[in-house]
Parts: sequence; structure tokens; C-alpha cells
Amino acid sequence: MSPIVNFLTKTRDTFQDALDDRRFHATVLEIADLVTASLRGGGKLLTIGNGGSAGDAQHIAGEFVSRLNYDRPPAAAIALTTDTSVITAIGNDYGYEHVFERQVLALGRPGDVLLALSTSGRSPSVLRAMDAARAIGVRIVAFTGATGGSMPERADLCLHAPSDATPLIQQVHITAAHIVCGLVEQNLFPRNAEK
Repeated sequence: MSPIVNFLTKTRDTFQDALDDRRFHATVLEIADLVTASLRGGGKLLTIGNGGSAGDAQHIAGEFVSRLNYDRPPAAAIALTTDTSVITAIGNDYGYEHVFERQVLALGRPGDVLLALSTSGRSPSVLRAMDAARAIGVRIVAFTGATGGSMPERADLCLHAPSDATPLIQQVHITAAHIVCGLVEQNLFPRNAEK
């Protein structure tokens, strides 16, 4: 089997596992409801992750602030992965494991939602941010892999991608995030029936 066919086959099988998992579907819906309630109540979505998950955090925030499926008002979302001055100052002064924790403490408010992405579920910077969110009354959604590391016990809702392979987990995460964003978009800003 060629590497291309092999990777595409693994991708298909991972998505089929998600498709067949009713708990996965229910968790995505619960996450969409939680984010909808937060935004409807004046809250915001904070997103975090490292490496590829940092890129996904930014991608997700962008879909909320700009648009996903159609034109509508912006929804409040901030990727805490983007301010290099803040990230490097915290990393230099306190250590990298504090880069998201301090931002959550500075920007998070009760009623907000933290979306924490980690394929392993063991990232110290992400886990510390989750603990900080819990301490200040920010609700926590985790996107992780099949096992979830230390994330599940820290999260209000935890979505497990059905894989242990980082690239496959990330593909499921961004797809799930698109579904969540689409549901929230429709909940908050329904399209006119005639369109």
C-alpha cells in the first residue's frame, strides 16, 4: 500500500469510528450548547493549544469572529496562542508552562468557555490553564485523543478523537470544531427561512 493510500485509509477509518460513536456525537452537541449559552449570555470563547493545536486554536477563533457558513454578526472568541509579546514575556519571566494560565487569569471571566486542545492530554501549559479556568469559574471544554491524558478530569466536557496518532487526532479536532461552530452559528444567528 502506498503511503498516500495508507494515510487516507487511516483517516477514513478514524472518521468512521467517530461517525459510529454516539457518545462522540452527543459530546459535540453538548459543547455547541455550552458555547451557545456562553456567547448568548455575553461570554466569550478562549482557545489554547501548542504546535498544530495552536494553529487549530487560532483557526477556530477565526471562524467564530469572522464567519463559517454565512454572513452574520461576529461571535466573541480569542486565541491565546497569538500574542507573541505576551507569550514570550510570560515564558521568559515565569516559564513556558504558565503562558496560557496567566492569560486565562487575566482575560477569563465567569460565564466564558475555555477550549483546550492537546492531542496527548499531557501538555503542562494546557493543564495549568484548565486549572486556572476552573479556579475563576470559566467552563472548560477539552479536545484530546483517545486516552485524554490528564484532561478529562479537568474538563466539563471532553471530546476524544478516536485515535492515538497526532495527525489523525488533529484532523478530527478541526472537523469537530467546524461542526460546533456551525451549530453555534445557527443557534445564535439563524438564517432567514427564505434564504
